[in-house]
Amino acid sequence: MKRGKLGRTTSHKEAMLSNLLVSLIKSGAVETTECKAKNLKPLFERIISQAIEGTNATTIQVMRWVDDKEAFKTLQRSLVPRLKERKGGYCRIYKTRFRQGDGAPMARVEILSE
Repeated sequence: MKRGKLGRTTSHKEAMLSNLLVSLIKSGAVETTECKAKNLKPLFERIISQAIEGTNATTIQVMRWVDDKEAFKTLQRSLVPRLKERKGGYCRIYKTRFRQGDGAPMARVEILSE
């Protein structure tokens, strides 16, 4: 398995990753557990690559994952032009701390600036 199930059903995992993706697009960075961050990164990379491609089919795929209209507009208007010249590696994961309640390793996912 390339990515884990995160202890959730498939529909729950996809909804959670979609919400994380929207939060990442809106704010530019999000702090979550390390496991969720490692699942979010390839999804974000694929969505950005499809948005850069810009065909009708890829736009529909992007819209399926980015449910929020405001986040979709932010993606199309600011992120795609900014990241168009890059070949990949649109975000970075930083390990930050251990969560106080259960000791889970936390990580920060940030969109690269250029």
